[in-house]
Amino acid sequence: MTSPGVILYGPPTSGKDTTTAELARLDDRYALLPKLKTGTGRSTGYRLVSDAERETLRGAGRLVVETRRYGNVYAIDRQDIAALVDAHRVPVVHMGNVADLKRLCAAVPLAWTSVLLWVPREVCAKRSEHRGDSDTPKRLEAWDETLADLRTTAETPVFNTIIHTDHTDATETARRVIAAVAAGPGEPVAIPADLT
Repeated sequence: MTSPGVILYGPPTSGKDTTTAELARLDDRYALLPKLKTGTGRSTGYRLVSDAERETLRGAGRLVVETRRYGNVYAIDRQDIAALVDAHRVPVVHMGNVADLKRLCAAVPLAWTSVLLWVPREVCAKRSEHRGDSDTPKRLEAWDETLADLRTTAETPVFNTIIHTDHTDATETARRVIAAVAAGPGEPVAIPADLT
């Protein structure tokens, strides 16, 4: 049987960190996959690496996804996923675009359950301001990019479930993710045409 994995996709402030923490609280098998990060800013939840270290990992064939955003480079090391699976954990991966999501699913053969966490743009703005982000305009730009990204994949769905986190609390969101994982990936669901 193929080991499970979870991909959480969504714009800033949609609840990826909060949902991941609640998943781990409800079931300690769920564990955040720490991404590699080259750059500045927040370090929590990342493994900081230099350009040279990242080049070495890429040369060894270990990097399955690399993304540039906010002036930084983020990457996923396939050995970090393997380590979690070997420890009988369920990797939880945060993704920022559909192309990387597809690349990850193709490169790492787990039973991935992909979850779209969604909030409207005005909720994104309010949450960003409430948590004291100094770069709320950049978060809103990322929200716009996320919506555009979703529209490009509307005809070929990739998400197994969609959760509007402005309508559910963290516990309910996490329980829905756990239920989706238990049910198995299944057929992707269509993205609503009026998603805003």
